[in-house]
Amino acid sequence: MTDLFDTRTDLTVSGGPVRLYRAGESGPPVLLLHGAMLDTAQGVWRRVAQALAADYRVHVIDLPRHGGSRPWRGVLDDAFYRHFLDDLLDALDLPRTAIIGLSMGGGIATGYALDHPERVSSLIAVGPGGIGARRPAQLLTWLFLRTPGAMRLTSRYLARRPELVRRSMTTSLTAGADTPDFEDIVRLAVEEARAKDAHGEPGLDDWQTRAYGPFSMRLNLLPDLPRLTVPTLWVRGDQDTLVGEAELSAAAAAAPGSRLVTVAGAGHIVTYDQPEEFTRLAREFLAATLDPRP
Repeated sequence: MTDLFDTRTDLTVSGGPVRLYRAGESGPPVLLLHGAMLDTAQGVWRRVAQALAADYRVHVIDLPRHGGSRPWRGVLDDAFYRHFLDDLLDALDLPRTAIIGLSMGGGIATGYALDHPERVSSLIAVGPGGIGARRPAQLLTWLFLRTPGAMRLTSRYLARRPELVRRSMTTSLTAGADTPDFEDIVRLAVEEARAKDAHGEPGLDDWQTRAYGPFSMRLNLLPDLPRLTVPTLWVRGDQDTLVGEAELSAAAAAAPGSRLVTVAGAGHIVTYDQPEEFTRLAREFLAATLDPRP
C-alpha cells in the first residue's frame, strides 16, 4: 500500500461521512474521484495518486457508500452529487481545483464542471458515465433496475460469493490475474461487496440507476458539452466495453478545446490496466493546463 493511504481524515460533508486521503505539499490541488459499484479510492487510484503527489496537492476520497464513506441515507443521484462536490470543495478549502474522475466519478466531475467552471481548473474524465442518449439493452436494464429488491439482492449475492468477484475482475482486466497488485485489487473489491451487504446498500449506485429511463437515458451530458469551458481531456481504454468510442468522440467534438486519448491495452478501469501510461498522460495534461504557482 502506498504511503498516501496510510493516513486518513474523516470528514462530514453534506450531512454524511467522507473519508479523505491526502498527499503532496506543493503545487496546484487535484481531486480524484473513483467509479461506482465496487470501486474505492485505494483500489482505483493506488498507483496514480502517490505519483501525482510529487508535483500536486492530491486529495482522494471514497465517494458516499464506498470504502470509509458510510453510512449514508437518502437518494444519492446526479442532483445530489452536484451539490455534494460544492460542499466537498468548501470542506477541503479548495476554491478551485483540477478534477480527475473515472467512470461514475468522471460523469460527476463533468456535470460539476458544467455547473461551476469557476471552481474547476482542469478536468480529466476517464471512461465517464452520463455520455450518450441510449445504452445497450436499454429497456431490459431499466426493467431490471425497477424490480423491487433486485439491487439489494445483487449486493448480497456478491458479498456471499467472493469467487464471483474474483472471476469478474479477472475477465474485466486486460492482463487478468497478471495485472499489477491483482490480489489487492480483488481483496478490496470483496471487502467493498461485503460492506455494501452489511449496510443494506444497493449493488449499483443511485447515480447509475436513476440515470436510466425505459427508452433513453435520463442523464445525458452530451447536449450540454458545447458550454463546457474547462480544459478537458477525455480518456478511454481501447478495450472498454462500457463506454463506447463513438460516445467519447462525440464528447470531444462537442466540448470546445477538449481532446480524446485512447489508451492501448486498457479496459474500462484504465488505472488498473495501464497505471503508468495514465499517470504520464495526466501529468502531461495537468502541466499544460494548470498554473504552477501554489
